[in-house]
Amino acid sequence: MKKYISNLIELINNERKAEISAMRNMIKRLKPHQREKKGIAINHLKGKNLGKELGYNIIQYGRKEPIVNTEINVGDLVLISKGNPLKSDLTGTVTEKGGRFIKVALNNIPQWAIKKHVDINLYASDVNFRRMEENLKNLSPYGKKAVNFLLKKQSPSKKSKKIQIKNFKDKKLNSSQKDAINNAINSEDFFLIHGPFGTGKTRTLNELIYQEWKQNHKILATGESNTSVDNLLEGLIEKLGESQETLNLTRLGHPQRISKHNIKYSLAYKAEQHPLNSKKDKIEKIIDEKCKIRDTFTKPSPRYRRGFSDEEIIKNAENNKSSRGINVKIMKSLANWILINREVEEYYKESELLEDEIIKDIIKNSDVILSTNSSAALEYIEEIIFDVAIIDEASQASTPSVLIPINKAKRFVLAGDHKQLPPTIISNKSRKLQETLFEKLIISYEHKSSLLNCQYRMNEKLMSFPNIEFYDNKLFSDDSVKSISLNDLNKNSLGSNNISKNFNKKLSVRINNINKFFENPNYPFLFLDTSLIERNMEIHLNDSKSVLNKVEANIVNIIVSNYLDLGYCAEDIGVISPYMDQVEFLRDLIPVEVKTVDGFQGREKEIVLISTVRSNKNNNIGFLDDIRRLNVSITRAKRKLIIIGDSSTLKFDNVYKDLIDYCKDNDSFKVL
Repeated sequence: MKKYISNLIELINNERKAEISAMRNMIKRLKPHQREKKGIAINHLKGKNLGKELGYNIIQYGRKEPIVNTEINVGDLVLISKGNPLKSDLTGTVTEKGGRFIKVALNNIPQWAIKKHVDINLYASDVNFRRMEENLKNLSPYGKKAVNFLLKKQSPSKKSKKIQIKNFKDKKLNSSQKDAINNAINSEDFFLIHGPFGTGKTRTLNELIYQEWKQNHKILATGESNTSVDNLLEGLIEKLGESQETLNLTRLGHPQRISKHNIKYSLAYKAEQHPLNSKKDKIEKIIDEKCKIRDTFTKPSPRYRRGFSDEEIIKNAENNKSSRGINVKIMKSLANWILINREVEEYYKESELLEDEIIKDIIKNSDVILSTNSSAALEYIEEIIFDVAIIDEASQASTPSVLIPINKAKRFVLAGDHKQLPPTIISNKSRKLQETLFEKLIISYEHKSSLLNCQYRMNEKLMSFPNIEFYDNKLFSDDSVKSISLNDLNKNSLGSNNISKNFNKKLSVRINNINKFFENPNYPFLFLDTSLIERNMEIHLNDSKSVLNKVEANIVNIIVSNYLDLGYCAEDIGVISPYMDQVEFLRDLIPVEVKTVDGFQGREKEIVLISTVRSNKNNNIGFLDDIRRLNVSITRAKRKLIIIGDSSTLKFDNVYKDLIDYCKDNDSFKVL
């Protein structure tokens, strides 16, 4: 175990260095307009102070030009600068984003930060890494037990509790969801809920949290991202609805990273509403008044102190004595500053004690604490031992990350899908962090897991290939979605196309030849093969490790334009590409959402187009060979999926060959 923990610490430190270095190098390498085009910066902003909110200064940055296609989102850490960003150390948290503005929460506001021509850059923080390292160095018996399971140094308990839940709060749960909840709640040590795409994983966890509460258990519910935690919180709020049950929920973390409509459940908000807070407010007003009086006297800086201790200054003042070139008047002024400052410090101590009392009271009376994995390291709950930790997105979180909440609970439940994308790791030295605790445990102890097998997202024919290829054909579609198609999707009667009609004529003709398949409900899944198109080759832009395919981009452009002409809403269409250069190129062409595979994980659209990009004579498909990337891509669509790719390049990978053969067998393979 000692060797394993030491190795994990080395891996997270390598990743910490790589992440911060990558962010700084990108800022250094790219010009401001290039950073904005990549979505990691917003330039030429003017700041306006909106006042304080939950202890933070809120600055609204705005400009006349719209803010489009930015990857900077609510909850992100940003670097604020005027000139070279790397010469600034002013960081803040994004609290809100609009079409022409972005709001940021700051601890302090330098004067330059609310002037014109301010830039905001997405930034990396090492806080999460420090928390993971600290947790690994101080594993509790619960954390060590989880590591022993992983290393197969200890076997899970064969005992099972005898709880049989029959009265489920959520009356619409299916049998696999109910089984997962019963199995998890009866587990003595840990349990794994395997939730593939659209199978209601979060809904299942919400019911599990509720049922654990009914067993009088104190629960820690976490997720890797703030979004996943907000989803859990919103599900619990909705579950309680109009009932008289008083499940006390408290959300930890930076209040500006919590969605606005959940803010009343945050620790910061609850602390402001606590009965003792009025007493704390009075003390803080006294502190402000005392500070104003104190600051009318001379502060004992080195210039005036001249080696005197506080007591010597006070004694000299009492004796009307000047010394070392300090006259009596200054000496008395220094003494007054010191005496009032002592009062201020006492009031601060009283305020801090009150704050501790308020927080302890809130935590003590909370049935469920919700936070990100990282925020579970906050000192507010360091002395609490939870009955169970329930962790969402466990297959997207590294082992050091999930060990933070596990370290605080007698037992744990992990939920995720190891067949989809693992944690994003930048450093080649830290690739082992992609081997998650969820994946290792489900492989070693399959009997300690339940599969959610009913999906509520997509047409049955769309589900078929990923079901066969990745899930041993164990999934089935709920009746509510199995036959959905574009025929029952609302359309605008006049269409909404504002794309330039300057299309490549040859490509337009090729696409028009198969146009009849785009709306046909019998063809929810299409593979458009580009292998016979001349000059269809991927390219590399200068100074870029990414890949671009302009032919595929133009095909996407024409198809999206056709759908918009037919009246389909832009909001219902999504375009995915594994490569950032292709994403950026497409964003300049089409008015629909375009993201990388990672950006679409956990998302869904009615119509999804995938540009695979790779087309070369070396039969090289790059990181497309991570089949989990393919699984995520093809499970985002609800009614229509169109994959655009060069079969002559892709077929050299076994899984892509299976995909191509599947489409050929089902008359879904169309040659352009």
